[in-house]
Amino acid sequence: MLVTNEAGVAARLTSLYARRGYNIDSFTASPTNDPKLTRITLVLTGDDRKFNQIFTQTAKQEFVHSISLMEEHDLYRELLLLKIKASKKERSEIKEIVDIYRGRIVDLSNKSLIVEVTGESEKIDGFMNMMENYQIIDVCRTGITGLRRGDRGLGEE
Repeated sequence: MLVTNEAGVAARLTSLYARRGYNIDSFTASPTNDPKLTRITLVLTGDDRKFNQIFTQTAKQEFVHSISLMEEHDLYRELLLLKIKASKKERSEIKEIVDIYRGRIVDLSNKSLIVEVTGESEKIDGFMNMMENYQIIDVCRTGITGLRRGDRGLGEE
């Protein structure tokens, strides 16, 4: 959705969903090419009835400029930063796994490294499963963000 870029919008949205008992699986917000607008990507869990209800209620909010449902064929990505404790021996093993997942090592110290992996959530989950054999120090996942494929942007339906 595209919303007015002003303080409190995210809080009002999350409050709307919480009051109605909806769980937010993923919430990302970012600036757009228009400084007056913010793009928010939400992933919610629920049946069609609940989804239609929350979609309608969200669209009615005065700060919502445009809202649409993304389709399976649209482009979705998530970013993972993962800090792992790694001995010299483990580094080469980890590097092989990172390469398979097309990630990259973005920081290296004597006893740890930080890996960056981007892709669909299933890819991130698969990478995390592979890393369970190592000592994970810290994890940061951005949540899902996405864009529609094709020539038109959100709000140009």
